Amino acid sequence: MKKMFVVCMVLAVVAGTLFAGGATETAGATYPNGPATIICPYSAGGGSDSVSRALAAAMKVDFPAGIAVENRTGGAGSVGMSYGMHSKPNGQIITMVAPELVMLPHTGTGGDIDYKKFIPLAIVNSGYAAITVSADSPYKTLEDLLVAAKTKDLQFGNSGIGSIWHLAGAGLEQAAGVEFTHVPFDGSSAAITSLLGNHLDGVSVSYAEVASQVEAGALRTLAVLAPNRLSDYPDVPTAGELGYDVVIGTWRGYCVPVGTPQATVDFLTASIMKAVKTDTFIKFMKNTNNDIEVIGTAAFAEKLQREDEFYAKLIEKIGLAQ
Repeated sequence: MKKMFVVCMVLAVVAGTLFAGGATETAGATYPNGPATIICPYSAGGGSDSVSRALAAAMKVDFPAGIAVENRTGGAGSVGMSYGMHSKPNGQIITMVAPELVMLPHTGTGGDIDYKKFIPLAIVNSGYAAITVSADSPYKTLEDLLVAAKTKDLQFGNSGIGSIWHLAGAGLEQAAGVEFTHVPFDGSSAAITSLLGNHLDGVSVSYAEVASQVEAGALRTLAVLAPNRLSDYPDVPTAGELGYDVVIGTWRGYCVPVGTPQATVDFLTASIMKAVKTDTFIKFMKNTNNDIEVIGTAAFAEKLQREDEFYAKLIEKIGLAQ
């Protein structure tokens, strides 16, 4: 009887421990129990797409059933972000997000996206806008471009209405007292392709997205909207040093829907943090001129709240609020 009593007590303790853990820990213990997908809300071939694919490749060691990237474009990123926001909170759908998450709602073009309906995991990189023209453009300097904008209708491409790169072009307008005709595309790569075809006078996208074409001699970057010159490209001036006080850039982070079990959130965050330290990811980012900037969950959450407030004021100031 005594031995049976001891066994019963042990079983009770084990059962109590499992019950105390609840569904969240059980889900976390079995996660990942299937394939995972990173939703990229921008077009294939662009910076967000390439960074997400490099990250997925570095994370695959933690996903026996595989992890892939799926592009869901449209609405300057709102289509893909909305899809991820409404996905089941089981860790199978991870959404790449960018500043548009907190910008678009203030322009009235964000559909139903709401940063408060996401759990932030981590940011992996950041970059600033580059004002870029074709290599055979008559505009050799930023000043040439801005002077021409005072008398000509310059077509300026971006990654979508209300996107960060649209806001970058609009911010330059505001600082220089000129106007461009803004031409939206579903992602930066489509805008760059149009510029290469001489259908645009310029684009405002990240430098990483045009760097290979600049190095090949097909495009020319006139300035970056950054606080300092890029360390790898010190010959490209900042708009600020040319007399135009405008600094606008992007970042790329990853989120899951609210309601995702904490253990799953922790697993994904740890996987991302491990992935960004791998030699393959670091090499890819360096070769593609993408700056690694790692920001964890808590700081990421604070950044979203801070930028939501910042862009609300900026968008109203430049007349894009609806």
